[in-house]
Amino acid sequence: MSTTQTVPVVENILKANDQLAQTNRALLDAHRTFAVNFMASPGAGKTTLIVRTIHTLKDRYRLAGIDGDIATTLDADRIAATGIPAVQINTGGACHLDAVMVHNALAQVDLANTDAIIIENVGNLICPASFPLGAHLNVLIASVPEGADKPYKYPPMYRGVQAVVLNKIDLLPYFDFDLAYFRRGVEALNPGLAFFPLSAKTGEGFDAWVQWLAGQISDYASQK
Repeated sequence: MSTTQTVPVVENILKANDQLAQTNRALLDAHRTFAVNFMASPGAGKTTLIVRTIHTLKDRYRLAGIDGDIATTLDADRIAATGIPAVQINTGGACHLDAVMVHNALAQVDLANTDAIIIENVGNLICPASFPLGAHLNVLIASVPEGADKPYKYPPMYRGVQAVVLNKIDLLPYFDFDLAYFRRGVEALNPGLAFFPLSAKTGEGFDAWVQWLAGQISDYASQK
């Protein structure tokens, strides 16, 4: 009697992605290029925060952008308008970037003349957590209108990052957002995580965030 062997397809896909993510990291390290992966839900203000961050840092570092979206070049166009090189990835319906997409995009970046790459992932709080890209730093952008319960509902996203930015704090007076509850949820999942409440629109709290990020880039550049 013949037996049927089940192939763990999902496990194989994730393993292959992890391996290529390591290749991406090695490529970045070979050129001393720091990469930051920004993740968020749709509408969290991810592109607005990224654009403001680029404007603040582009005179200090040689930057490039990689933008992931299901369709259109709208966000990549906004990044390119800052004056830095930008590569658009259209995922064709996929709800996240993966290491293959980023690997192909890196081939279009002049890594030898780039200090840091800003990667804007597809807006999603589920899939990106399972697909590392090879970035040195993973940042999750939350926002006040989303509600304070997101760390409790989407724990993998909060466990796998090195910093959380809480955007749109200028809207705190208008939403029933329990900041202490949000912080407890984040801290339970990722103790000691860097946390930056700010408004990418008004600039409130932005200096602390951008100084921290600049420190991460400079610390990496100083490593031999």
